[in-house]
Order: sequence, then C-alpha cells, then structure tokens
Amino acid sequence: MHNEFTAIIEKDENWYVAWCAEISGANGQGKTKKECLQNLTEAIKLILEDRRQYSLRGIHQEAVSEVVAVG
Repeated sequence: MHNEFTAIIEKDENWYVAWCAEISGANGQGKTKKECLQNLTEAIKLILEDRRQYSLRGIHQEAVSEVVAVG
C-alpha cells in the first residue's frame, strides 16, 4: 500500500527539522534535508505500526479480519 503525507520542514541553524502534518508525534531531524526526511519517514512507519498493533489487541478470536487497500 502506498500513502503520502505532508512533511513540514524548517532549517534551524545547522539542522533540518520536520514533522508530519497528518500524524501527531511524527518528527524527524538531520544535518541534510534528505537525512531529515528519512528520519521522518521512519518515525511515521513506527507510529503507524504501533497504532495498528494497539488497535488489534482487543479483537475477539471469533472475529474475521480482512485487508482493505486504500489509494
């Protein structure tokens, strides 16, 4: 599945700092813009995976799950 998110990037002296507008808590930083965006991408992946695992914890064993693709 492919998703796109908005990265807000600012330069703070020698560092680039970024956050994701759609995902609260997703931040990245780096000495280069590329490094900053790579770190933000990793943060987004970790947050989404954590949210997915958390949301699946309370599902009854009898329930059926299927994948739905969006995009």
